[in-house]
Amino acid sequence: MNTKLKCLLLDDELHSLTYLKLLCEQIPNIEVVKAFNNPNDFLKQQMNIEYDIVIMDIEMPEITGIQLADFIKGKGIIFTTAYSEYAADAFDLQAIDYIRKPLKLDRLKLAINKATHKVQVPLKKTFIQLNSDIGKFILHFDQIRYIKTSTDSRDKIVSLANGNEVTLKNISFRNLEALLPPSSFCRVNKKELIALNIVHAFSYDEITSTIQEENNTFKTFILSDRYKSNFIEKINL
Repeated sequence: MNTKLKCLLLDDELHSLTYLKLLCEQIPNIEVVKAFNNPNDFLKQQMNIEYDIVIMDIEMPEITGIQLADFIKGKGIIFTTAYSEYAADAFDLQAIDYIRKPLKLDRLKLAINKATHKVQVPLKKTFIQLNSDIGKFILHFDQIRYIKTSTDSRDKIVSLANGNEVTLKNISFRNLEALLPPSSFCRVNKKELIALNIVHAFSYDEITSTIQEENNTFKTFILSDRYKSNFIEKINL
């Protein structure tokens, strides 16, 4: 496998989480995307993160790793724990592996190798094909600066990195959000969706972008209450 497994880490004990991250950084075929020490934060944010597997503790306050597994669909799970009584539950959930603490690098490598055979990492798509005012248009994700509603609300105007614009025909923001990588794009108000890589600064109700306008100011976007929490979660990943 040439593609690294994207991995999330979860352990409520900071010293254990730090040690787990240190071990993972010594394994070349995985990439730690984010580490969490609060299961509720993990639960809220994991849906907006692109990942393949999660390595998580079982015994945690409020919600256990076993309970969390019910909310993780289509992802590989490796459990870590100091207790042996959870092994049957872990394998009932078809976990990739179950590792007893204290963790050791060789044992973790073995679990990751199992994951590389069981988890199929999808090829990373870099573009989509959509109907536009000039015909079928190949829209590359890294060329999108922002997307706004057209005069005809059924259509959307895409501002491209080269300064050009293209009008997408008869497509909703809901459908666009389903097609775009969720960790790279975010709806910020009723009429606009932006690429997170253009964000320069933000306040309670406004986002300042890196896009310079003709009067030498930087383009701003309204950050509405409805989309604020999702934006903040994504920008803090």
